[in-house]
Amino acid sequence: MSMQTRVDDYLAMRRSLGFKLHGEGRMLAGFAARLDDAGQASITISAALAWATESQQAAPAHWRRRLSVVRGFARYLATLDPACQIPPADLLPAPSHRPPPYIYSDQEIAALIHAAGTIAAPMASATLHSLISLIAATGLRVGEALALDRGDTGPGVAMLTVTGKNDQTRLVPLHPTTASMLASYARRRDRLCPHPASPALFITSTGQRARQRGVAETFARLVVLAGIATPPGRRRPRVHDLRHYADAWVMCPAVKFPLVEVVEPVLRSA
Repeated sequence: MSMQTRVDDYLAMRRSLGFKLHGEGRMLAGFAARLDDAGQASITISAALAWATESQQAAPAHWRRRLSVVRGFARYLATLDPACQIPPADLLPAPSHRPPPYIYSDQEIAALIHAAGTIAAPMASATLHSLISLIAATGLRVGEALALDRGDTGPGVAMLTVTGKNDQTRLVPLHPTTASMLASYARRRDRLCPHPASPALFITSTGQRARQRGVAETFARLVVLAGIATPPGRRRPRVHDLRHYADAWVMCPAVKFPLVEVVEPVLRSA
């Protein structure tokens, strides 16, 4: 049996449990091709290490991730092939360092929402204006917000049905101000694009679902327009960092979401 066939079986098993494994699947396909081309029927630590570190320009953290992907597969394969070697977890020590998120101030959130309202393209303006407001108010991930469909909310609905990691669904309560903002956006969106090509809640001027790359590019320009400076030695504030604005607030037992005191006047004018 080829290593690629074993990889396919492993990925099918993991995906049946709800894991998507897009990046991991591509990595393992490359690793399997390397072993099959070399006529190597099992995994050795030396082969795994050589493959993980083959790019000398990559950061040590990237090497460690590649080896970790192989290690997970090797643990599975070792149950079927006693000759399979499992790379030790500490073979490539590389301290994990995740850059801290940028925490926006109240004034910066309001400035970003105002800047979104100045975008010349009406649909882009409406979408960014509402998307920024929603993420800051609820703490949704960008991908979660962009994955919302029209049926996930609606007039008078105080909950969002959100599909998160591993396709897990949860209900996110909305403060009435935020629900009103979404309803206002929906009316404006439908006037601008009465026949969209997608059921998405947030769409582009062509009626397609808004995508993370386009949102990130536009948001980078809004950061400049809002006068938000990149802290020395830190990466530029990102749209994803907006969700930590909601995390920074203390929620009350009644689940009254945090954006109200700061941006309520802006939302009411949407």
